[in-house]
Amino acid sequence: MGRLFGTDGVRGLANGDLTPELALSVAVAAARVLVESDGSHQPLAIVGRDPRASGEMLEAAVVAGLTSAGANVVRVGVLPTPAVAFLVAQTNADLGVMLSASHNPMPDNGIKLFAAGGAKLPDELEARIEQAVEDGHGLVGRPTGAGIGRVHDLLDGAEHYVKHLVTSTPHSLAGIKVVVDCANGAASEVGPTAYEEAGAEVIAIHAEPDGLNINEDCGSTHLDKVQERVVAEGADLGLAHDGDADRCLAVTASGEIVDGDQIMAILALAMRDAGTLTEDTLVATVMSNLGLRIAMKQSGIRLVETKVGDRYVLEELNGNGLALGGEQSGHIVMPAYATTGDGVLTGLHLMAQLAASGKSLADLAAVVHKLPQVLINVKVGDREAGAAAPAVLAAVGKAEQELGESGRVLLRPSGTEPLVRVMVEAGTEEQAREVAERIADEVRTASPV
Repeated sequence: MGRLFGTDGVRGLANGDLTPELALSVAVAAARVLVESDGSHQPLAIVGRDPRASGEMLEAAVVAGLTSAGANVVRVGVLPTPAVAFLVAQTNADLGVMLSASHNPMPDNGIKLFAAGGAKLPDELEARIEQAVEDGHGLVGRPTGAGIGRVHDLLDGAEHYVKHLVTSTPHSLAGIKVVVDCANGAASEVGPTAYEEAGAEVIAIHAEPDGLNINEDCGSTHLDKVQERVVAEGADLGLAHDGDADRCLAVTASGEIVDGDQIMAILALAMRDAGTLTEDTLVATVMSNLGLRIAMKQSGIRLVETKVGDRYVLEELNGNGLALGGEQSGHIVMPAYATTGDGVLTGLHLMAQLAASGKSLADLAAVVHKLPQVLINVKVGDREAGAAAPAVLAAVGKAEQELGESGRVLLRPSGTEPLVRVMVEAGTEEQAREVAERIADEVRTASPV
């Protein structure tokens, strides 16, 4: 078996790489590894999903696996990933399972796991679950009779989650008009509801999931639709979520994109001024633009850097008691209110700063002067080989010498797809693109599809 867990759980083509049999095995292994039962109670698991059609099939397999391992299961239906994490904590569940492939196309799906308290799993626990799946230990010694888990449905989970979100919002959103692209995903109902209850005037688009249209030319990976609609409606801003709503990107009233780096900067400054930015520190990943680093330094805010993945941002935040972190892609983590990245929470707090300051999103985002950045996702046959080939590393070294301190190169294999990501920042877009294309060509040669 190859590496089972990627950057964010188990992900693959539903009923291809990610079969019901695999989902059942992962569920059994997760129950065995994550639950330290003393026999005084049956473990409790929360299971949610995004609206993609294959989630119905995989949910059935996961529920079967958990109950066969002796865990009681509460199904919460279609909800954002952060809502499932929230409900794990609220119900004192022993573990949580979210079925989603996030921003991936509809045919894909994934399994995200949460430990007690709603926290994502550290590498060590994922490795133990992966080993248990490979060894097949979960297939023996299962309970029988009254020891088999039971299944219940939670019908008001969305209401509890929305109330939590709105209560966290530091300022009324009255007077703000927002267009929200829900990606035909898990936030299609709770996103617009939360924004409206916080006081905003909401125009929701791509909020009619049918199981097949999730992320299809919409959401945080296709911002052109929300850009057009914001301008057409004369809205103050636009927000875009991904399929499981753990991301939030924004656009200004004129349709300019505001990415996760800029959103983090806006929130960091607001929290610093409010005295809630612990140690005046922001946590970001290596993918964040140099412009964010410069802006934070000029504002007296320390920037701590992690590997790519909101789980690593979370580890840094939780390990040091910090209050804000995230990724350029729009995963923003605010541990005071959520145990994982939460797109709707991010949207609420971003709009609260607009309302409190009276400034436009464009004015607030201008604190970050982004260096031109080019990201090329290179399809490869072997992502590890494509990233580590000698010719590729030589090309990277040459590029770094050329750029000096005025730019940088970041090369990394994707944790979820057969891709090598080549990112280059430079003084001009032309230079960044030329360098990135040169390195990407070496990657393609080193590991052809």
